[in-house]
Amino acid sequence: MTTINQWDGSKLSSTTVDGDALGQSGEGGRPKRRLMRSAVLQYEANKRQGTVKTKTRAETAYTENKPYRQKGTGNARRGDRNSPLLVGGGITFGPRPRSYRQRMPRKALREALRSALLGKLGDEQVVGVGGKVFGEPSTKTAAAAMAALGVGGSACVVTPALNEIVWKSFRNLPRVVIRRAEDLNAYDVLAHDHLILVDDAWATLQSRLAGDKEGSK
Repeated sequence: MTTINQWDGSKLSSTTVDGDALGQSGEGGRPKRRLMRSAVLQYEANKRQGTVKTKTRAETAYTENKPYRQKGTGNARRGDRNSPLLVGGGITFGPRPRSYRQRMPRKALREALRSALLGKLGDEQVVGVGGKVFGEPSTKTAAAAMAALGVGGSACVVTPALNEIVWKSFRNLPRVVIRRAEDLNAYDVLAHDHLILVDDAWATLQSRLAGDKEGSK
C-alpha cells in the first residue's frame, strides 16, 4: 500500500502496488543487482560522445628536418620535432574517435526497471502526489512542494503524460529531472534519491510493465 499525498504534503488517498508487475511473484521481491548494474553501465556508456582525439606523429605540423646534424655536436641522435618524446610532438597510443555505444535486450532493460522500482519501494523512497497542480509554473512553489513532501536531495518526477506546468516548475531545480511514465528507465530511478509519481503515473507504469511481461508490448 502506497500513500498518495497532495502537493502540500497532506494525505489524499492510498493505492495498492501490484507486485506481479514488478516481478515479485517469481523472485521473492529481490531486486536483480547485476542486471541493474548492466543497465546503468549501458546508459552511461551511451551518453559518451567518443569525439576525443589526439594527433599522432604523422599528424603534427612540425618540420620533418633533423634539428641538427647526426654527428659532431655531442648531442644524442635526434629525429624530427614530431617525435612523441618531445613536448608538442605526436601522442603514442592516444585516444581516437570511437563509439562507446552498448546494447541490451529490451526485456532486460524492462526487468532492470522493475528491479529499480522494487528497490525504491523497499527503501520507502517513492512518493505519490495527486490533486490539483499549482495554477501556473513556479519553481518556488515546486521547491516548497518538495519540502512539504519530505523529499530532499535529488528526485525524479514522473508524470503519466506531458504536463507543461509540472515540467516548467521543476526543470530549474538542481538535481531534479522530469520524465513521462513511458520514458522512465532504470538509470533515471537509480540515479536519484527519490521518485515522485504524479497522478496516474504509477498506474501507467504498472500497465506498461505488466503488458511487456505478457509479451504484448
